Amino acid sequence: MGLIARAIEEVGIPTVCIILRREVSLNVKTPRSLFLKFPFGAPLGPANDAATQRAVIEEALQMLVTATESVTILDSEKAWKK
Repeated sequence: MGLIARAIEEVGIPTVCIILRREVSLNVKTPRSLFLKFPFGAPLGPANDAATQRAVIEEALQMLVTATESVTILDSEKAWKK
């Protein structure tokens, strides 16, 4: 997804990727990434947990306003609920 995000950014459309592996995003230089310590297959949060899913999406969208550097990775404060 990071390579696609870079191509989209090159034509002037801002992007944010929600990532579960920081090193992949660093290697492909994704423009803006929100890093979550969630299990693979659930990047927005647990199934049927609309509040967490919405909070993750809102945090990612906020990066469009706050992230000004070319390669930015923000560590989410959201924790996986066990």
